[in-house]
Amino acid sequence: LIITTNLIDRNNFVRVRDSVVTIYEDRLIVKGIIYDISKTIQEKEVAVAKSDTSFFEAENPKINKELEVLISNYEKTKLTDEENRNFNDLKAHLKDLKTSEQQFIDSDLSDKSAINNDINEIKANLDDLSRIQLDEGNKQMAISKRAIDTVELFTQMEIYFLIFLALLIQIIIIYQPKDKS
Repeated sequence: LIITTNLIDRNNFVRVRDSVVTIYEDRLIVKGIIYDISKTIQEKEVAVAKSDTSFFEAENPKINKELEVLISNYEKTKLTDEENRNFNDLKAHLKDLKTSEQQFIDSDLSDKSAINNDINEIKANLDDLSRIQLDEGNKQMAISKRAIDTVELFTQMEIYFLIFLALLIQIIIIYQPKDKS
């Protein structure tokens, strides 16, 4: 029983460790990436609202390179199916945004409708991805909590079993059978 509970405890601690690693690597890191993407998209949105030509000439290429790095870093994480679909949508909308930016520049910063639509789509994707991070983080926390609860249960059972064995050994040692003579 003790060996079995130790093996179960070890398995549960591995689950807790994996869950914590997943929360950090695949949820918190990604949450930071989503935040950084949101900041860059917001900069673009402000530049579009101001019709800032200097931004689109100097800053926008740098921001596009930064976005590529952020997307590349995001791709390195473990994605759920729903997250993968939303992430692919985000990448498609970012490509559309680049096209819209070029059209916006070609129109002498006058036609804002397409670029604003793309920015709104990207912001919706980022909101969905952010929600997914919270949901998945909650799932991982629930896995950790269940594993810890199981460890606590088996630890209690182990203690009760050891107390029972100690009492049984005491009874065996103290008990003296009566002689029949």
